[in-house]
Amino acid sequence: MAAPTRTVSAVQPAAFLDRDGVINVDHGYLHRIEDFEFIAGVLPACHALAQAGYALVIITNQSGIGRGRYSEADFHTLTAWMHERFSKADAPLAGVYFCPHHPTEALGAYRQSCACRKPAPGMLLKAADDLGLDLSQSLAFGDRARDLQAARSAGIPHRILLGTNGTEPPVELPDSQLATARYPSLAQAVAVLINPPKPITNA
Repeated sequence: MAAPTRTVSAVQPAAFLDRDGVINVDHGYLHRIEDFEFIAGVLPACHALAQAGYALVIITNQSGIGRGRYSEADFHTLTAWMHERFSKADAPLAGVYFCPHHPTEALGAYRQSCACRKPAPGMLLKAADDLGLDLSQSLAFGDRARDLQAARSAGIPHRILLGTNGTEPPVELPDSQLATARYPSLAQAVAVLINPPKPITNA
């Protein structure tokens, strides 16, 4: 799992973000910068979250590493580029945590049942410990049940289910209590949760 890249204040709330399908279009085993495509509105939405006081933390399963589809070095190269793009948008990432394992399909030492692969909460708990995050005041955004299962196991009360790639409807969940809200995309979720429309008043 990746180390944090900047220090945040103690007991700061976080916005935990899945990567593929939430931040970028999920093309499957994405690992090249030239194939990376931000979903519309993601960077402004992350800027709004940062301005609202949330540390931005990406939590991502990356079994493509364990399956031999690409290397950890490939992942880190792409992640460094992402950090630059987020920083330029005034939405700096506090950390990016990843799990390269898979219990049955990975190769060598990567084939293992671990505490970090979502739906396990290990990456979120490590981020909270590393960065001094207040999980009880945090948000989690994901497009799969496993994202929200990990968040619930970590004690995150606000779990938002998004549509994959910002275009598909949110998936059906095995447990109706997993998601506390549903939106088509991160941009739409943040527009309501962080920047709610002002009521219309008569002049």
